[in-house]
Amino acid sequence: MNMPKHLLPTTVVGSYPQPEWLVDRAMLSKSVPRTRMHEMWRLPPKHLEEAQDDATIVAIRDMERAGIDIVTDGEIRRESYSNRFATALEGIDIDNPAVITSQSGHKTPVPRVVGKIRRTHPVELRDMEFLRRNTDRAAKITLPGPFTMSQQAKNEFYKDDEELAMAFAEAVNAEALDLQKAGADVIQLDEPWVRNNPELAKRYAVKAINRALDGITVPTVVHLCFGYAAVVPGSTKPSGYSFLAELADTRAEQISIEAAQPKLDLGVLKELSSKTIMLGVLDLGNPEIETADIIADRIRHGLKYVAADRLIPAPDCGMKYMPRHIAFGKLKAMCDAAAMVRKELS
Repeated sequence: MNMPKHLLPTTVVGSYPQPEWLVDRAMLSKSVPRTRMHEMWRLPPKHLEEAQDDATIVAIRDMERAGIDIVTDGEIRRESYSNRFATALEGIDIDNPAVITSQSGHKTPVPRVVGKIRRTHPVELRDMEFLRRNTDRAAKITLPGPFTMSQQAKNEFYKDDEELAMAFAEAVNAEALDLQKAGADVIQLDEPWVRNNPELAKRYAVKAINRALDGITVPTVVHLCFGYAAVVPGSTKPSGYSFLAELADTRAEQISIEAAQPKLDLGVLKELSSKTIMLGVLDLGNPEIETADIIADRIRHGLKYVAADRLIPAPDCGMKYMPRHIAFGKLKAMCDAAAMVRKELS
C-alpha cells in the first residue's frame, strides 16, 4: 500500500465514535476502562463480532468520505485504547483486578500482574486484516505503549516498574511485527502516561518504546495527549508537555501531539526537528464543528515551526467520546482545511 504522496496528508489519532446500537455510550462516558468492561456491549457474545465488523466498516467509510488519507479501523472493537491488548496477555489475572486510588481519591480497577508477561496469541491481527481488506487507502493501526501499560497495572511480579515496562515492550513488539506483516502502513503507540509521570518516563520510557518498535520498518508514531476532552476539561490542560523533547531519541518517525484544545506553545517542536509531527488541529473539547478556515489557520501556525513535508494534520486525540455526526463534520472540515493550505504551498 502506498502512503499518500501529497503534502499535509490527513489522519486520525485512532478511535472513532462507536454507534449507540453497539455500545452503551452513557456507561462508556464515565471512564476509560483499564480492565475488561463486557457489560458495555449491547449485543450478546454470539453476535458481537459481526456487529463490530459492521460498525468498523461504517467507521472506515466515514473516514474515507471525510477525505482522510491514512485511515484506522476506528478502534471499534475496543472498550478503551489500552485494555483489550493489556488484558489479553499471559501473566495478567483478569478475574481479580487490583484497584488503584488516584491522588483525588478516584478508584480505578486495573490489571494485576501476577506472572511473566507473555503474548501467547495475536490480539489485533484480525482487526488489521479486516481493515486491510476494507480500504485501499493507507492504513494505520494503534497499540497501547509499554510505558503506559506498565503505569496502568498493579505490579505483583516484576522487581520494578522498568522490568514490567520492558516485558510489555516485548509483547507489543511481537504484535507490531505481526501487524506489519498483515499490511499495516503505519503503526502507532499510544503513550499518554509519559506525561503523567515524566520523572519515571525519563528513566526508561524511550528504552521501552524503542524495544517495542524493534524491527518495524513501516512508519511508526508515538502519540501523547493530555487526556480525552470528555474526561479532562481544556481549562485544566497545561500549555506545554513535561515529556516531549526526550522523544527525539525514540525510533518512532512521527510524534503525535495534542495542540488545539490546550493551545500548545508550538515552540517546543524545534526540539523534535528530526521527526514528522502529527499535529492536533481539531479541538475535541469544542462541541461545535470548526470551520475549515479556523483549522487552516492552525495548520499554517504549525508550518511556522515544522516544514510542510513533516506535518500531518490530525485531531488532538481519539474521537471515541464525541457524537458521530460531530466527529465526521470535524474530520471533513480538517480535510478541507488541509486541501486549502496545500494549494497555498504548491
